[in-house]
Amino acid sequence: MTKHSGKFITPIDQSDSQDQNIETPREIPARRGFSVSYRGKTLLSRIDPISQGERLAAEIPLNERTLYFCPSPLYGYGLSLVLEKLPEDSAILCAEADDCLFEISEKALSAISFPSQGENPMPLALARVKDPESLCAFVRKTWGERQFRRLEVIRLTGGWQVFPHLYEDCANTLRREIALEWGNAMTLIRLGRLYSRNLIRNLTLLHNVDSIAALDYGPSPVLALGAGPSLDILLDELCGISKGAISLPAQRRFRIICADTCLPALHDRGIIPDLVVILESQHWNLRDFSGGKGRPVDAAIDLSALPASTRILGGNRFFFATPWTQMTLFSRLSEAGLLPETLPPMGSVGLSTVALALRISTGPVLSGGIDFSFTLDSYHARSTPAHSELSRSQNRLKSVVNAGAAFREGVFTAFSKTGKPIRSDPALRNYRDLFEREFGGNDRLMDIEGPGLDLGVKVIPLAQACGILLGGEAAPLPPIVPAESAGVKGEKLAAFINREMGTLIALRDMLSGKELAEGKHLDELLDYANYLWAHFPDCAGRGGRRPPATDLSFLKRVRTEIDPFLELWEMALGELEET
Repeated sequence: MTKHSGKFITPIDQSDSQDQNIETPREIPARRGFSVSYRGKTLLSRIDPISQGERLAAEIPLNERTLYFCPSPLYGYGLSLVLEKLPEDSAILCAEADDCLFEISEKALSAISFPSQGENPMPLALARVKDPESLCAFVRKTWGERQFRRLEVIRLTGGWQVFPHLYEDCANTLRREIALEWGNAMTLIRLGRLYSRNLIRNLTLLHNVDSIAALDYGPSPVLALGAGPSLDILLDELCGISKGAISLPAQRRFRIICADTCLPALHDRGIIPDLVVILESQHWNLRDFSGGKGRPVDAAIDLSALPASTRILGGNRFFFATPWTQMTLFSRLSEAGLLPETLPPMGSVGLSTVALALRISTGPVLSGGIDFSFTLDSYHARSTPAHSELSRSQNRLKSVVNAGAAFREGVFTAFSKTGKPIRSDPALRNYRDLFEREFGGNDRLMDIEGPGLDLGVKVIPLAQACGILLGGEAAPLPPIVPAESAGVKGEKLAAFINREMGTLIALRDMLSGKELAEGKHLDELLDYANYLWAHFPDCAGRGGRRPPATDLSFLKRVRTEIDPFLELWEMALGELEET
């Protein structure tokens, strides 16, 4: 096995992660090794720190696919013992928040030699900690996504006591990030095939539908809406102050971009939004469009959205893409000039609505109804499908209070932006944290005060929000000019589809024995058409990496996927030729 030494130190940030220290660490010779005195604390044993580290290391239970988080390793006593027994798919993340202690750890750990471990060439890494988010980014960059199933904290020194809260926050954030990555993997396993199928079916619309890049709301204030309970408070206030003079886009001094679930609530108040965001890939989403057939509402549509929902509204349509995993199909679409503007895949139509509002405007963006919380009797705004269903099911034996949902396992009490108690759950909390990570530093974004979780952005009172919206000056919308003619796009699409079909036919022939399965060529075809297998559990759970082309079980599963996808491409080509 190859030895590695001194190549693994990658500071997250070169700037000071904490206030400048007023003291430097003092080394204290011990019977074996050195102890450290710093900031009034002795961070290692004064008698035999090496034996102490080795004893602590020997007690650590080592498991597969585990990231071991070691805050402030200092001289690294005990780490060599852990490395000797560390499973090949596990790793040790050492972290140091203090500049002076980082110098000690960097020097000591650079001298540790360790064997490469199969697919994991980096079983040990040291990071300079600035904040938990940057540490998560360091882990993704070093080991990739979904490399680990769990995180365990190992404390081999007392150095963690210098910044205990920061290290605790880092550990908790890493645990949430690992859980979120595996949640995404489960989503990919369940829905990845559907995403790809929807994308192929939606491609046929690209020749006469433009990208969201054609939209430009200029400096107009934008109201970005989710369907949380606070939407009712906001809409009632706006309608009352404006005396109903905000129903049509031409009447308003601001723009409304809403999640598709908001449509019934807006329709109930006679409001037509400027743009609705359609993200959902499953059929149950069609309830959001009840009564909306042919309504003149523009729609921004994800390429992986349910094709039926793209054909209901009567306004202009604009596509965008949210690449849900690493697929070469997206790269090929981009190279062919067919991939529309992309947005980061965030899993929530509310987050995508805000991201889109910030992308296509330069003025203030006010978010409302994006609560990530609920009350005992209200999960969504009035008139939305879920709220209407709850109201219809109410009778003398069944209350509008959904106790089973409000008190299910994992649900917890939190406090809203107004300080009142509300309910939430881990999934909603993860979306809230993602909202802050994505938008927390954006000065243009403001959240309207209400009964929802604090989103980590500037909060403004409802009265101030109404003043900004009703006092704004809506810039005239520029005419939408297609990037290229429908004929040119149609020719590009036809050529693209024919290439995809040719590749699948060649792969099918090779897997069926009609053609010689030459190793290198087979690998190339499998990687080219990775949408065939990206949703397989053993691939989604390994960060998008597939088994080798010698794995017969894997090849058989790929073979079963080819014919249904080939049929989709053929249907897409037929629809394109008809138009």
